[in-house]
Amino acid sequence: MANEKIKSLIRANHLYFWQVAAEIGLNDGNFSRMLRRELSPDKKLIVEQAIETLSKEKNNGN
Repeated sequence: MANEKIKSLIRANHLYFWQVAAEIGLNDGNFSRMLRRELSPDKKLIVEQAIETLSKEKNNGN
């Protein structure tokens, strides 16, 4: 399946897909459709950075 690393990373950080979508400026439906096909390295980096940001915010209690 496409983008398994991204999906696993979201789940491992106890985040919702809609949270990641909002962080990168997409609605959750468009984000889910985007994940159906393998992302380019640039888009993967953007999503991974969003996950990292959200995870840090969550761990800091924000």
